[in-house]
Amino acid sequence: MKNIYTFRVVWGDTDAAGIVFYPNFYRWMDQASHELLRSAGFPVAKLQSDEKIITPLLEAFCQFKSPLLYDDEVAVHSEVVEVNNKVFKIKHTFKKGDQVVAEGHEVRAWTSVAEDRPKAVPVPEHVKNILLS
Repeated sequence: MKNIYTFRVVWGDTDAAGIVFYPNFYRWMDQASHELLRSAGFPVAKLQSDEKIITPLLEAFCQFKSPLLYDDEVAVHSEVVEVNNKVFKIKHTFKKGDQVVAEGHEVRAWTSVAEDRPKAVPVPEHVKNILLS
C-alpha cells in the first residue's frame, strides 16, 4: 500500500535559523501514516470508534539528508513495507520536488482497546492483504 501526503512548510515549523525543526518530521510521518490508513479504507477515528483498534507507535526513525525551509512544498511518500503478526512497518520518503530530503520509518502495533487495557492483537488477514497491495 502506498500513499502520498503533501503539505507546505509553515513558519511555525521552522527554528530560529529558518530550517524545519527536526521533531516536525516525526509529526509529519504520523500524519502521513494516518492518511495512508485512510486511503486503505481504515480511517484512524473509525478504527477506534467502530473496531476498537488503535495503531500505537513502537519505533520511529528518520535520517535527514537536506534541510527544508519555510514555504517549501513537501511530499511524503509512504508505503507499508512489512506486516507481521501484530505489527506493521511504514517507510516514509520526504521529497521536495525530485530531491529526497529525509527518509524514515515507523513500526506500529495493531492494538485492541476493547478491554480494560490496550493489547496487541493479530492484524486481520484482509487488512494484511490491503496494506501489502
